[in-house]
This record gives sequence, structure tokens and C-alpha cells, in this order.
Amino acid sequence: METALRLFNEYGEPGVTTTAIADEMNISPGNLYYHYHSKDKIVEALFFAYRDEIERTLAAPESRPVHAEDAWLFLHLVFEAIHKFRFLYRDINELVSRHRVLETQFKRILAHKKRTAANILQGLVEAGEMTAGPMDVEALAVNMTVLATYWLSYEFARDPRSKEEGRALARGAFHVISLAAPFLAPRERALFDELAQRYLK
Repeated sequence: METALRLFNEYGEPGVTTTAIADEMNISPGNLYYHYHSKDKIVEALFFAYRDEIERTLAAPESRPVHAEDAWLFLHLVFEAIHKFRFLYRDINELVSRHRVLETQFKRILAHKKRTAANILQGLVEAGEMTAGPMDVEALAVNMTVLATYWLSYEFARDPRSKEEGRALARGAFHVISLAAPFLAPRERALFDELAQRYLK
């Protein structure tokens, strides 16, 4: 699984065969086939690992009130999970069109992302750290979910041969945060400006 994840992340899932995975591990394709009957089974196993990790991360803000500092840390953890399983995000449209399991499960993950973003934003409003009405919160939650989900596709299209995926994700985190910046109270806006400098270095 680790070998497949590394190869998928480096070359994209469509460009990696089971034979390539077996060769990288110095085992026969038949040996790999004994454990995973197809590449689809490997993709699904990796997706389930991603799903478990991202669901745990998304559930964390539900356990206690969230403040601005917590929100930015939460976003960082979300992008870490995206980076770890980045092949899923770079090839997401193709993957969900080919895998029924991924299609249904990823819909749930997107809904959970949006719901968590809305809850965090509403928590900031209730704490006086942000000024936004219900329509603003709803729009921000959708926009943050879309941006976080498709940021890697944008970065890949912009520079397909870039090897700086870590920095690309840092830029993505900054742009997600920047969506909320105009709504933040002065102290929280100052925190955003400070964090922005770190993300963009």
C-alpha cells in the first residue's frame, strides 16, 4: 500500500499499473495479484485509509468550541491529509467516474467538509471573532470546500511538472483562509495576516 501510494502520488493513478507496483517492490505481478486482484482494489483500500483519516480530522471541531487559532490548525490538518493522499485529489473526477464506491463515499466526505466548515464559521460568529450572516456562512462553507477539493487540480494544470506539491498545498491553505479574511474581527484579521506570511514564505 505504501508503494502504491507513493507511485500514485508521484505519477498519478492512471499512469501506474499493477506491474509497475510489483516491479517497484521486486515481487512478481502474480504475487501482488494474490493480495489485490486488481488496481481498483488497491485504489479502494487507499481511499478507505484516506476516508478514515479525514473523517477523524473533520470530527475534531465537533468536540469543543472552535476559535480562530483552532480553525487555522484544523485547516492545516485537512491539507496534510490531502497532501498524504494527493493522487485522489489530483485525479478525483476520473476516479469517482470509475469507482462507484469512491463516488458515494466522496460525496459524504464533501458534505462532511462543508458541514464542518459551516459549523466552524458559525462558531466564530457566535464567539464574536467574525461578522457574517447565515447566507455568508453558507456561501463561505461551499467556497472553502470547493477550493480545498480542487486546489491540486488547479496547481497541476497551472504547472504539471512542478515538484513543489508541499508549497502548492500551503498556497491552497492560504487561499482557503483568505476567503474568510474580510469577515474577521480586527484581532483575528491580524492573526490571519501573520499566518498568511508564514504560508506564503
